[in-house]
Amino acid sequence: MLRAVEVRALVAVLSLLCILQPLQAQEAKPKQPSPEEALKRLKEGNSRFVADMLAERNLGRNRRAELAKGQAPFAIILGCADSRVAPELLFDQGLGDLFVVRVAGNVTDPAILASIEYAVEHFHSPLIVVLGHESCGAVKAALAGGELHGNLATLIKEVKVGENLPMEEAAKFEAAIKNNARYHADRLRKQSPLISDFAAAGRVRIIAGTYSLKTGAVEWLETPKKK
Repeated sequence: MLRAVEVRALVAVLSLLCILQPLQAQEAKPKQPSPEEALKRLKEGNSRFVADMLAERNLGRNRRAELAKGQAPFAIILGCADSRVAPELLFDQGLGDLFVVRVAGNVTDPAILASIEYAVEHFHSPLIVVLGHESCGAVKAALAGGELHGNLATLIKEVKVGENLPMEEAAKFEAAIKNNARYHADRLRKQSPLISDFAAAGRVRIIAGTYSLKTGAVEWLETPKKK
């Protein structure tokens, strides 16, 4: 049988473990910023990118080892697959900072929605950005119309250029790119009850933007008002 002193020591150890385990769980899941703070971080990063004053990022073995234990991206980016539009670079962020989903035309479908829902629910990422960009080939194809076949035709049908576009070609293209980004930002809420609930509770913000290939700057857009 255990002596009284041994019992007291065992109780003390168990009590210490009960204290440490919740603390370790908290350390494994860092506290996320508010949606406003997350957007501020992206804006500041983009400003550094535009000014060619990039921050020094930790991409070394220590950071990789840290991320091997878990991730907590502070923003979700739905962007185009275009090679010139890499969110981690244009927002000047490091390994593990952003949860990035990329597809031509930055469109939404069940697989895209599920990926974003996962980050919202499990990582509690407080910000979702739908990022269109200048000279988007998918938007250009949607504007041009014409006959398309196979998977490409299916994708281009999901690009929503909007109505009552300007007559002038450059202005029409720019408006269509913005309309498409706004449409899919709004669709995230409409097509996903989970995302809608998080947004209604103020736990996540959804915003659209467009990226300029020439300047490197992101223009932030207001999403359509709820009807």
